[in-house]
Amino acid sequence: MFVEIERFRSILAKTGVATSDFDLNPDVVLGADRVLRPAGVLAPIVEQNGRLHLLLTKRSSALKHHPGQIAFPGGKQDEGDADVIAAALREAWEEIGLPPENVDVLGTLPAHETVTQFNVTPVIGFVRDAFDIKPEPGEVEEVFAVPLDHVLDPANYIIHSRRWRGTRRHYFTVPYGPYYIWGATARMLRAWTERMSL
Repeated sequence: MFVEIERFRSILAKTGVATSDFDLNPDVVLGADRVLRPAGVLAPIVEQNGRLHLLLTKRSSALKHHPGQIAFPGGKQDEGDADVIAAALREAWEEIGLPPENVDVLGTLPAHETVTQFNVTPVIGFVRDAFDIKPEPGEVEEVFAVPLDHVLDPANYIIHSRRWRGTRRHYFTVPYGPYYIWGATARMLRAWTERMSL
């Protein structure tokens, strides 16, 4: 297990390419004057029954934005956050009860631009010890674990499409059981998958 974690750390130290929600839609023209807000999300790796898993959340169906979608714990960088890594760790504490000191940050992926004009940095971290998961009732409906080798296998990714703002938009999905992982979350996971093959 230690060898695998150190392998992730080494791979994440390499330079990568930024991604966006528009990667599969090259006809979209982005405004040069757009302002992107910095944000950080945490990809928490945990050990369960001798295998590495990734913790993800299902957002509350009562939320105004992206209700019911699968997401990493995380959010926008606040004034009190030193950087996007600090933002990701703070949000993980607030959303799922993961103490920041329990996370060994292995590295980051290049920032991902979302359709909602956030510049999101995925932070990959290994959770050293088991902790009591406490979903924030107003934001998180469920916290669940996906085998890490499932989301890091490019064969498990499918490109789907739907109508969005009058045009057809294509996006990555990586379904797992009853969970439909798609959009920005799936694209960031796909970027991690691509990084592993470098």
